[in-house]
Amino acid sequence: MRLSIRILIAATLTLQLATAQDGFKAVQSQVVEHTLKNGLKFLILPRREAPVVSFTTYVSIGSVNESRGITGLAHIFEHLAFKGTTDIGTKDYSKEKAALAALDKAWSALEQERLTVNPDTAKLASLTAAFGKAQEAAMQYSDGDEFSRVIEQQGGVGLNAGTSMDETTYFYSLPSNKLELWFSLESARFYDPVIRDFYKEKDVVMEERRMRVESNPIGKMIEEVIAVAFKSHPYKDNTIGHMADLKGITRQEAYEFFKKYYVPSNMTIAIVGDVDVNEVKRLAERYFARIPAGRKADPVRTTEPPQNGERRVVLREQSQPVIVLGYKKGGIHDADDAVYDVISDLMSSGRTSRLYTSLVRDKKLSISAGGFGGFPGQKYPNLFLFYAFPAQGRSNDTCLAAIEHEIERLKTEQVSEEDLKAIKTRARAGLIRSLGSNQGLANQLSTYEGLYGNWRELFNSLDKLNAVTAADIQRVATSVFVNNNRSIGTIEPVN
Repeated sequence: MRLSIRILIAATLTLQLATAQDGFKAVQSQVVEHTLKNGLKFLILPRREAPVVSFTTYVSIGSVNESRGITGLAHIFEHLAFKGTTDIGTKDYSKEKAALAALDKAWSALEQERLTVNPDTAKLASLTAAFGKAQEAAMQYSDGDEFSRVIEQQGGVGLNAGTSMDETTYFYSLPSNKLELWFSLESARFYDPVIRDFYKEKDVVMEERRMRVESNPIGKMIEEVIAVAFKSHPYKDNTIGHMADLKGITRQEAYEFFKKYYVPSNMTIAIVGDVDVNEVKRLAERYFARIPAGRKADPVRTTEPPQNGERRVVLREQSQPVIVLGYKKGGIHDADDAVYDVISDLMSSGRTSRLYTSLVRDKKLSISAGGFGGFPGQKYPNLFLFYAFPAQGRSNDTCLAAIEHEIERLKTEQVSEEDLKAIKTRARAGLIRSLGSNQGLANQLSTYEGLYGNWRELFNSLDKLNAVTAADIQRVATSVFVNNNRSIGTIEPVN
């Protein structure tokens, strides 16, 4: 009787997933692509279930596009993109413009003195006071929260943004009768931005760095690991930036970064919800066609050289022990990219995963363990990261041996067809669930267009997943998860 029930449940779930997958594939035919003459691409997907529209502006620019001396600038500009234009966010722009110029002059004088070999203490204090007064003068004309306030007052929800190694995204949702408002506001902030509240936002980002890295043992250790794992590629620099760079970045450098990279050919906009396609096209031409065309960003030239030996970082901190192992792997265009997704699920998806079952449940070596690819970025060759948080009384070395045992199983034991089928079913279900909302679809469509250069890869991803075999897992594990190809980071508690 129990067996019959299990078979019935399994059959029902399979049918539900098949139906969902058919719906997932059907979405592809409903996406409308519209590219302006300046190179800005719109992906439009009408969904009339509710009078709401979700928007994602994807910029194919992240911290990998920074140069030495301005690390963290991609993230800083993400903050600045909410600060308005010559019309939005100012109380009197003509006066504000003059005040901002005076502020930059005051900061330049302060920075020049600060960087001298033997700064004059009295002069430094005087220049610091002058900078403070100039900042107060500029702030009296600024209303840097107006952009966000207008959106929220008009029913906007989920207003946010994010910066990673590979990309910067801006997203929120509005009632469908506010469609033109979105076009007006969103185009304005990328056509006519004012770099206001710059020094204030730099301070915010520097405080983020203190909290996430300098005062956070795990954040500190992760930064050290990526710094040793990557010798040449920009992935070696934390997206948050180096503190010295954050202190030194100028408002002019932020504007130059915007002018160089925030151009239509580096941007994709996805609009999903209760919209008329022709109306979206009309508004796109009206508002976004005015943005000048620019040069598409070149791919990162620097490639990471082959790794010829294990690299290790040990931090001694007043913290719980932690261990991470990072193995070099290919980027998103690697033929085995889907294989790593399957390995990640097998090793760390839920309480039935191998690392949880072995390290946490059975051996009680760790309170948490897992593994995933695409760290710290996805576009270029990156790391597959394994991690463990040892349980009380257990050590990093013990957890390392247990993780290595599970990695060795990947090489010597073929994953059963039953397990492989379950993994693929969960992965498909997870992907389909992620597209259940308008915002989820907008994010995914724009991301695949930005990363892969073709949003249709989103719909091909299920086919690639289905094609992964047990032999693929063995082959990849055997060639990639080897000691000479890994970097290990640990935190050893200070007694």
